[in-house]
Amino acid sequence: MALFLLLLIVAIALGIIGVVVKGLFYLLTIGVVILVADLIFALVRFRQGGTRPGR
Repeated sequence: MALFLLLLIVAIALGIIGVVVKGLFYLLTIGVVILVADLIFALVRFRQGGTRPGR
């Protein structure tokens, strides 16, 4: 969960910096890519939430 939140914060920060600072559109692109990857990671992780190996 901490990794998900960290990547979410990084994606938002890069997106804001990419929009505000002129000429840094590539940061916005990187932020969007990180956000999409983070959402895919969360879907895969939370979908498998109930399947833990037995002891």
